[in-house]
Amino acid sequence: MKKPFIVLSFFMIPILFSCNKFEENPLPHSGSISTPSELTAVLAEIYIKAKAPGFAVSVVKDDSLLYQQPFGKADFQNGIAYTNHTTQPIGSISKTFVGAAIVKAIEQGYFSLDTDINDILPFTIQNPKLPNAVIQIKHLVTHTSGLLDNPDVYFKAYHILPGENLSTVGAQLLTDGFGIQQRETLPLNEFLAEYYQEGGAFYSLDNFAETAPGETWSYSNVATSLAAYLVESATGLPFKAYVNANIFQPLDMFQTAYEVANLNPADLAILYWDKNTPLPKYANDSYPDGSIYSSNEDLAKYLMDMMSGAMGKSSNLFSEAGYQMLFEAMLPHGELPAGLAANQGIFWFLDGSEVKHDGSDPGTTCSLQFDMTENTGYLLLTNMDASTEENETAYFELAEMIQDAIKEFTTNY
Repeated sequence: MKKPFIVLSFFMIPILFSCNKFEENPLPHSGSISTPSELTAVLAEIYIKAKAPGFAVSVVKDDSLLYQQPFGKADFQNGIAYTNHTTQPIGSISKTFVGAAIVKAIEQGYFSLDTDINDILPFTIQNPKLPNAVIQIKHLVTHTSGLLDNPDVYFKAYHILPGENLSTVGAQLLTDGFGIQQRETLPLNEFLAEYYQEGGAFYSLDNFAETAPGETWSYSNVATSLAAYLVESATGLPFKAYVNANIFQPLDMFQTAYEVANLNPADLAILYWDKNTPLPKYANDSYPDGSIYSSNEDLAKYLMDMMSGAMGKSSNLFSEAGYQMLFEAMLPHGELPAGLAANQGIFWFLDGSEVKHDGSDPGTTCSLQFDMTENTGYLLLTNMDASTEENETAYFELAEMIQDAIKEFTTNY
């Protein structure tokens, strides 16, 4: 059995909503959507026809939360509704929080984007193919470091949490079909040392590119977690604690955490391969790159602050210059793959006036984006899978119809 979700984990379903793959599926309504109740009616119709167990949507316009509504089930088998407080993994949207932590640490004077990572790390990382190459923080945050994800190795970072029932169909799909083990999570520093240090359990020449830092774009989960570890090494605080103190708490994101143990069990969504196949709880040793759990309510707070900051209207997390740094285009034109985005900020993807990041892992697929010209933004959380072609197609159908409905609503409201 192939390992399909790794592709999506690496590329976070890039620019989901610009591809217009499913124009043959029009919105299930006639007339315009101009009120929250009309939007709810349309999204409810979309849900009935969708394969998603549940989803939640928030819509922001002109610095106000216009709409926030859940649909379907957080636990399909037990009939537990998905609510605005339901928490679930947000996948690679978590990378934008690594970006926020980097900017915060820069403003606190710990390093700059030009700092050599080996000036901070407690161990040395050297590209064996280019031993004299200097990797700077700016290379990590733009996926141009020459440090690569090795799929065969990175896949092993996923693991089912201890205590989860391995006899279920969903658990057997992960263990037998994908080879994911049940075990404790490795400490971040240990995982990174084993991955990047010669002689480490996960070390391979395939973890490194033959191009110099800054020359070639290659999306990397592990290099993102290395950026997070730089914050941990420089500040002396565990990365989870640093993000909690400097991002979650200032934004009153109290339903958001990196570990399920720190969340209300009653609020946790079940993740699904399909509506009949719930998955066990799992984690990833490379946790900063994609393991944040959040809710529709909490993530909307983050969306609103990012939008306000991008337009010079927020000082909740950084100075105005800090927000500008986060969203400044950092790469030469044309360096990103065609169709992905026009450019990249600090982990954020920039496409004209649009700023975005998506996220996907087994049983969860999400998107967060905003438009600086129109001053509108939205987020979509789902506890559905998009790891196979069939599941991906079902997700795209759902996501595009939701996006079209939101666009109609924000235009007419």
